[in-house]
Amino acid sequence: MFSLQTIFGKGDKFYGLLEQSADAARESAKALHELATQADHAPVMAAFAAARSREKALAGQISEELVNTFVTALDREDIEALNTALYKIPKAIEKFAERYEIVSSRLQGVDFGQRTLVLMRATEVVAQMIGELRNGLRIDPVKKLQDRLQTLESEGDRMLLAPYRTLYLESNDAMRAMLAKDLYELIEKAIDKCRDVGNIVYSIVLKNS
Repeated sequence: MFSLQTIFGKGDKFYGLLEQSADAARESAKALHELATQADHAPVMAAFAAARSREKALAGQISEELVNTFVTALDREDIEALNTALYKIPKAIEKFAERYEIVSSRLQGVDFGQRTLVLMRATEVVAQMIGELRNGLRIDPVKKLQDRLQTLESEGDRMLLAPYRTLYLESNDAMRAMLAKDLYELIEKAIDKCRDVGNIVYSIVLKNS
């Protein structure tokens, strides 16, 4: 279908930028999983910093393009909502990485790998959902991805509660328990940010279906 978006050549610009932003969030989650599961943190922190820098640049570029573009691929408020929500994923991940790097020596034996794996999978679903926006806003595939994201969020919620008995009731190190709890909750917040992006994508598809 011929449209003003085609005339002005803006149809793919925001789709592409949002897809790059989702990919940067996925790279951040992957780097975080490696940080939590590998002994050598130096190369992982470098990869993490690169992904975070890329996400910041993309968020700024999307905001700038919204100001300078007359015709947008999606409603402006939807693009801005997605831009903000996507930006919050690596921001939440960054908080975990910064704190973990400081206190990891106190948390030997505490497993963050399973939870960061759930987060990584959630960012992969987010990237797929963002990719669906340029495919005609089809409700069925987006609904399936949304259901998958909800399942991952529920899995993250269950995993958040699982270690508390050991940390609080069977440990004599209260500081270690508090540090672990703080980091577990940061991972959960990052998963919640993925859910927020999924909710926005789903609402966009419903509005335009």
